[in-house]
Amino acid sequence: MEMNSTHLSHTQTQLEFDTASKPPPQPPPDGTKRRFVIHADKDDYDYVAQRQTAKPTNTLESTAHLVKGCLGGGILGVHEAYMKTGIWTALFTTFLFGFYIAYCIHMLVKSAQTLYKRLHVTQMSYPDLAEAALEAGPFPSLKKYSKWFRYVVDVVICIDLFGACCVYEIIIAKTIKELVENSTNMAEGDLNTLRLYIFALLVPVLILCMITTLKYLAPFSLLADVFIVACVVATIYYGLQKAPDISSVPAWKNGIGFFEFCGIVVFGMEGVGVSLPIENNMKDPTKFPLVLAAGMSIVALFISLVGFFGYWGFGENTISPVTLNFPNEVFPTVLQCLMGIMILITFAINFWAPFNLVWFYISKKHNTAKHWIWERIYRAAFVVLITIIAIAFPNIGNLMGLLGAFSLSNIGFIFPALINTLVIWENPGLGKWKWRLWKNTLVLLIGVLLFVAGTYSNLKQLIVNL
Repeated sequence: MEMNSTHLSHTQTQLEFDTASKPPPQPPPDGTKRRFVIHADKDDYDYVAQRQTAKPTNTLESTAHLVKGCLGGGILGVHEAYMKTGIWTALFTTFLFGFYIAYCIHMLVKSAQTLYKRLHVTQMSYPDLAEAALEAGPFPSLKKYSKWFRYVVDVVICIDLFGACCVYEIIIAKTIKELVENSTNMAEGDLNTLRLYIFALLVPVLILCMITTLKYLAPFSLLADVFIVACVVATIYYGLQKAPDISSVPAWKNGIGFFEFCGIVVFGMEGVGVSLPIENNMKDPTKFPLVLAAGMSIVALFISLVGFFGYWGFGENTISPVTLNFPNEVFPTVLQCLMGIMILITFAINFWAPFNLVWFYISKKHNTAKHWIWERIYRAAFVVLITIIAIAFPNIGNLMGLLGAFSLSNIGFIFPALINTLVIWENPGLGKWKWRLWKNTLVLLIGVLLFVAGTYSNLKQLIVNL
């Protein structure tokens, strides 16, 4: 999750591909009437032909957007996740998660495309989809909760993206600390020093987050992707220079470390937030499975390369972000500086989407004539809150793990399984021996297990390190 800020409303779909505009987030449903009308199956509806997309993307461009959306700041800490559980266990599980995440995204998008035809709409955001699945679902008694399902999705998205901003602030602070002090050691008392660096970032981050349009920030997001690739290559190169005999590296450690690992790796490679916006902007959305297969393969490869060579090369003393393990030479130092700047810009990009979602609701409480000043007051308040959380919990690995386990296990695994079950319940049905229901139940249970165990283990470590 990560160095991407693309999330889940139709208007946020537009911001990913048309950054010149700044529309408000899609409004919540009107509680007095049904928003979605089910049409007869015999009414053939071609949602692709009905779409009016100004600048549709082809398959290659869509794959690039997916990779960009999945790979973010989380990749800089995945080597620490490998250290927590063991190198071979982590490598195998990374590719399992790559398949699992891709399948859950497929379920989500397939459910959306089914509802496009069923409801005669051309596209939907994630909150739209959650609401529509319950409102147009097979259980009349649950329809009244459709609006609340939407709100739950909105809240989890905001927790995920605002939490990612905390991670970015810590990464920037650690990078500055290493460059200033020329030391990566985190001796006793250094954690408090790191907190001072985080606090010192408050003013520049506040200023940056006063920018209310992505127009001036979006180009830096593309540049950040170049630096991520450079970090992958550098991790392999410098990791191999220090790598011991591979047989001396633990293959497995313990269960607590495994669940901490799961949260971090999910945070690093989850792409559910960008899946529907990408599908909504494709020239041929029927080719999304091809985009998903290619994109997630690249994401899983990059994550595994950084995790494997980062842990193998830098060992049990490895720290996050991975750039801090590089030697004190010219290229690594320049790369650290550039990554720090890019992550600072990405903080503002990542802050944009969830804040606009929150601002839509709270702006109604204030006089329209004073929206300009109130928006900036709330922006400042949210940045201060993010900084306070980062100061309180400056452990990058466990904070990423907590976000991955708490937020992404819900919007990435649990919600897609629930939505897909609602969509397929009556048509095409649950299948012979209700195999579709059992399959979705398995997906949901894995998500619940990650949610409970991952949240507990990472939250426990965050509290220990207070």
